[in-house]
Amino acid sequence: MELDKALEYAVFLAWEDLMKVTKPCSVRVEYQCEPGASLDNLRIWSGGGGGYQHLVCNYWTWRSSAHSSGIHFSNSYDSEQLAQALDFILMNQDQFTRRADACRDGLVLIYPPTGDERTEAATWMGGVHGPASNFGGAADKRVPLSWLSLNNRRPGTLAALNPQAGQPLSTSVN
Repeated sequence: MELDKALEYAVFLAWEDLMKVTKPCSVRVEYQCEPGASLDNLRIWSGGGGGYQHLVCNYWTWRSSAHSSGIHFSNSYDSEQLAQALDFILMNQDQFTRRADACRDGLVLIYPPTGDERTEAATWMGGVHGPASNFGGAADKRVPLSWLSLNNRRPGTLAALNPQAGQPLSTSVN
């Protein structure tokens, strides 16, 4: 599955949570990623009428003196579904593809999802978080502990990773 499609699914899953703050006409996911490198940071913006944009969140895969790792919601936004989906996607980037001609700056523009699109996103997320995955993740050696969010309000959530070493996660829609 393409990374942009997975990010779109993450937003579809959180759409109801985003509507609690403002009724977005669209949502924009922005990221920078050098070809062949891992994505370090992304930003999600909610677009309302009149061209106004509201920052929903930032997500960092690493921490520095300027920021901690993980998701950081802004402007009264909060979504457990978005946080879990982004944790999974960004901690398992090697399981997703990017187009060969993709440029450094990524942009995913998302409009209000249909019921079928939300069902498709939930089916995909349920499939990758099925019995072969582990949300606890602490014992999994594939993810450095430095990737844990310092402000993680969800005890025990790391990323849903396959505990069977060497077997890729299923990222296809059933």
